[in-house]
Amino acid sequence: MAMRMSTLFLRTLREDPSDAEVPSHRLLVRGGYVRRAAPGIFSWLPLGWLTYRNVERIVREEMDAAGFQEVHFPALLPREPYEATNRWTEYGDNIFRLRDRRKADYLLGPTHEELFTLLVKDLYSSYRDLPLSLYQIQTKYRDEARPRAGVLRGREFVMKD
Repeated sequence: MAMRMSTLFLRTLREDPSDAEVPSHRLLVRGGYVRRAAPGIFSWLPLGWLTYRNVERIVREEMDAAGFQEVHFPALLPREPYEATNRWTEYGDNIFRLRDRRKADYLLGPTHEELFTLLVKDLYSSYRDLPLSLYQIQTKYRDEARPRAGVLRGREFVMKD
């Protein structure tokens, strides 16, 4: 659907934002693509979200054309798979941890290798089932000590596994 620029929810800035340290961050904010909600956390505005979805669409098309199959894992992950690989402690303060009302530990997914591995282990038992090409595009969360590269190194970001 085409939209007129005069009706687009868009405001550009004349000056660089004071908290933007890298050129890409300055340009995205000044151009009206994103706005900072908190350090390392961004809201995508209509023009930015349109661009974002377009990039995601292109990545999906290329992955699908290469024979990969898309899966989708949850962003809220149980402790156990990360405990088994020792990454629960390896990540240190770089992950967002939480506990539910039953005192079970969870984390907001910084990456999903453990879940990929468990899924394939549960569903496949023979080397004859391989090769297998899976991917996902998912929001990730990392408690960056000092997020400073705009949308490229934030606390919430999207990554293809």
